[in-house]
Amino acid sequence: MSIQWFPGHMNAARKKAAESMEKTDLVIEVLDARLPEASRNPMIEGLRRQRQRPCLKILNKADLADPAATQAWLAYYNRQKDVQAVALSCKKPADVAKVPSLCLKLAPHRGTALKPLRMMIMGIPNVGKSTLMNALLKKRVAAVGDEPAVTKTQQRLYLNNNMVLIDTPGMLWPKIEHESDGMMLAVGHAVGVNALVEEEIAAFLADILLQRYAPLLKARYGFVTEGLDPVGVIEEVAKRRGYRLKGGDVDFEKAAHTLLQDFRSGALGRISLETPQSRERMLADERARAQAEAIEESEEEDEQ
Repeated sequence: MSIQWFPGHMNAARKKAAESMEKTDLVIEVLDARLPEASRNPMIEGLRRQRQRPCLKILNKADLADPAATQAWLAYYNRQKDVQAVALSCKKPADVAKVPSLCLKLAPHRGTALKPLRMMIMGIPNVGKSTLMNALLKKRVAAVGDEPAVTKTQQRLYLNNNMVLIDTPGMLWPKIEHESDGMMLAVGHAVGVNALVEEEIAAFLADILLQRYAPLLKARYGFVTEGLDPVGVIEEVAKRRGYRLKGGDVDFEKAAHTLLQDFRSGALGRISLETPQSRERMLADERARAQAEAIEESEEEDEQ
């Protein structure tokens, strides 16, 4: 299943962000700590590199992510040029209070009344940008919602006399290159419901849970995971929760929704959908498949 979701307002937001980047000193990119690379928008990376802007990468929802995986991602990002990464929860004021000083360290030539530090908050939909904005300003200035793409216009606000915040709408990119990234984005609720089938997304999540977090499934739902496949996991959730259709069959759709909601809320436990190592394996597998397909096509051309 290939996930693609790029509403019209996102294209307008991309153009506006490109214009504003010229007058920005620093990019604050908000990522989902449970899927950092899948939630990293390559358009944002391209825009900031073109203008040579440093980046503070905030791995938000760190309280929901696997701590070991998060530490690996922080090490991965902090090795990159002009990048500082920090893991936090935008819902915790003490965490958010660290952000301004981190930004000043990345752009020490700015941050005065004459030269205020201009920071652009960017990221994909539903990753926590508006929550961060509200926490930094200590008042509600941006709409917050559980559905993707709540913010649709750019706004500019003063954090203090020396710092300016530019909030941007959540942006995906026109073509998601890796299928698994699209699935992870859907699991993380960054994609509109009209672009996905929840049962397929839940099966993708169940596969990861079986591989890496099987004890959490047993702790949450009370069933043994040995011998189960992803579909079997969802069926067991339905049985344990008593989700039945009129004819007596399990309500697969309702169970899929429950599994996704339990992941998103943290009820399942602290889970990361990817690690730097799993990411590298995925990319290596895709390169191998592409190479095999190229060889097959070449052989078919030779036969013709």
